[in-house]
Amino acid sequence: MKEFIAEQYRILLERNGLASFDALWALKLEAVDEPNTERGGWSSVYRLDVEGHGFYLKRQSNYLTRSPLHPLGEPTFSREFRNIQRYRKLGIPALQAALFAEQRVAGERRAVLLTRALDGWQDLDQWLGRWSVLDDAPRLAILKACGALARCVHDAGQLHGCFYPKHIFLREEQGAFQAQLIDLEKTRPLLFGRRDRIKDLEPLLRRARAWGKAEIQVLLESYLGGRDGVAAWWSYLDARRRDKEGR
Repeated sequence: MKEFIAEQYRILLERNGLASFDALWALKLEAVDEPNTERGGWSSVYRLDVEGHGFYLKRQSNYLTRSPLHPLGEPTFSREFRNIQRYRKLGIPALQAALFAEQRVAGERRAVLLTRALDGWQDLDQWLGRWSVLDDAPRLAILKACGALARCVHDAGQLHGCFYPKHIFLREEQGAFQAQLIDLEKTRPLLFGRRDRIKDLEPLLRRARAWGKAEIQVLLESYLGGRDGVAAWWSYLDARRRDKEGR
């Protein structure tokens, strides 16, 4: 069995009898949404509160992903956990893993992943839902935060793979916004330069329908670190968007 416990949460989890695969697997909890039942198995997410600390507990069975390194498959949480740890080492703002463990039981491959809940943060989808009533200052701060987050990911040599509004979480602090990412399962190294960067950014802009060209230019200025190249990047992204929408 593979197991990891983050040191900052070890005492809390041990005090509440939650510092093991078996303990987390046996908990009776209500899933926050319908389980995923693709890939020949299942995967569910649950909310867990421990002494005022919020967590999300993910459990799965025979829910596998395959790759050249794992041709027979591995739990998708194994890959997500490795990516969480890689983002942490690279200094990319993202969700934190408190515990990860996987276990084989009579041919069944089970895995659990416990992450800190982003209480006090809101995903970009929620901000976009009230974009029309936001003042200019928070709008600009959100656009700059999203651009800076994308730059941080790409400058670290990573492609997120699901850079969507629902995966970008924001928190306001003294007029500025902090941003971080969730859902790192599809992250991979950024291998193809500008092509990969455009591939990562375009889905965000296509889904953020509340943003017009002027707002996207603000985001691109933040992403590029200035105005140089903004017009060209707008052209690249708009061409990919039109191609995607035309299919």
